[in-house]
Amino acid sequence: MTAATHRMQAPWLDGWLAGSAATLALVGVVMVASASITMADESLGEPFYYLVRQLMYLAAGALCAGFFLLVPLRAWEQGGPLLLAAALVLLVAVLVPGVGHEVNGARRWLRLGAMNLQASEPARLLVLLYLCGYVARRGAAMREGVRGLLLPMGLLFVVGLLLMLQPDFGATTVLFAMALGVLFVGGMRLQHLLLGLGTGGMALAALALSSEYRMRRLTAFLDPWADPWDSGFQLTQSLIAIGRGEWLGVGLGGSVQKLFYLPEAHTDFVFAVFAEEFGLLGVALLLTLYGVLLWRAYAISAAAAAAGREFAACLAFGLGTWIGAQAFINIAVNMGLLPTKGLTLPMVSFGGSSLLVTCAAIGLLLRVHYELVVDGYARRRPARRAS
Repeated sequence: MTAATHRMQAPWLDGWLAGSAATLALVGVVMVASASITMADESLGEPFYYLVRQLMYLAAGALCAGFFLLVPLRAWEQGGPLLLAAALVLLVAVLVPGVGHEVNGARRWLRLGAMNLQASEPARLLVLLYLCGYVARRGAAMREGVRGLLLPMGLLFVVGLLLMLQPDFGATTVLFAMALGVLFVGGMRLQHLLLGLGTGGMALAALALSSEYRMRRLTAFLDPWADPWDSGFQLTQSLIAIGRGEWLGVGLGGSVQKLFYLPEAHTDFVFAVFAEEFGLLGVALLLTLYGVLLWRAYAISAAAAAAGREFAACLAFGLGTWIGAQAFINIAVNMGLLPTKGLTLPMVSFGGSSLLVTCAAIGLLLRVHYELVVDGYARRRPARRAS
């Protein structure tokens, strides 16, 4: 067998990862169409308004994934400081009056032509790339003591503060979960991890208790049926939708709750519409797709760690934790297990920023797998020549 033939037959593309991500994206297209068609027709006169835009975002996301698949990981590792600077610029710019765009009392978006870019989405990815590079460079210092953790923890505090000024409580939660996971895998001691979790948890609790708006959300989450027509309206309608789905659902397009009952039916609460239309069986299949994606992310991370590629291992672990944490929080919010966070369901909810960045994450995971395959082939090839 020639070297060229071996390269063509090598599994350079992780089929399970790419397949689960593509399937989730297609589910998202179908659900955005189903959840938004009536609302878009009534409010905009274009029933497929959100569907067309989701398809455009998905096409752009595919190009984005392809770009990240083609760029060597070494470039992202070496460019960490510049990526961090870009993340901070995005998070500061969105807070500037006249630059940041405000929606529903939150200043989270930057206008880029016909698209609103949610600054926290690319910023979290850029911060993750920097943290993985830091771990690869300073892993030994992190394992020795707390001094090696001062810079990354200080960075998390600054980025978290900028996110909370928007305010974006959900993005802050996902950022801390992702970052602490990467630092722990990179060598952070267990007692330091527990200290970070405790400090972060108390800080987030203090922020929640200090805001009347967040307190109302917390109260509505604890007992949505106490005020089902005001503060508990979103959650009660979501629970009704999920309950109507029963075992097999009411069928695609058959949701009643999406008909002006359930707010944000095509974005934050698309899972509730999915559960209503496809039932428990559909939910089990959806969770299986996310499970496959996370399995591949963590398996790729483990393989990278075994190969001594610390940056790649931390990156794959961080991306898997990010997608898993965001999916868990969104589904838990829809089911009334967590207060409303304003986070999308990765690859499924309508939203250009989230879809583009998640596609970039998939591209990075595929790149890690590709470099592992190429590296393994390069190590085996001299042995074959010698024989």
